[in-house]
Amino acid sequence: MSGETKADRRMLEALVCPVTQAPLSYDAEAQELISKPAKLAFPIRGGIPVMLVDEARRLD
Repeated sequence: MSGETKADRRMLEALVCPVTQAPLSYDAEAQELISKPAKLAFPIRGGIPVMLVDEARRLD
């Protein structure tokens, strides 16, 4: 199972923000990918990142 986790983590680390193209940070507890430059948090649902701006949570 840890092999799957590493592969998933590599996949998540390869993603970039659709707005700024900046790298994303992974918040495992919240199951979100965070774009600090865009101040957006993209949800991960069922293990799949939802990279739509309309679905992202705005960060203050």
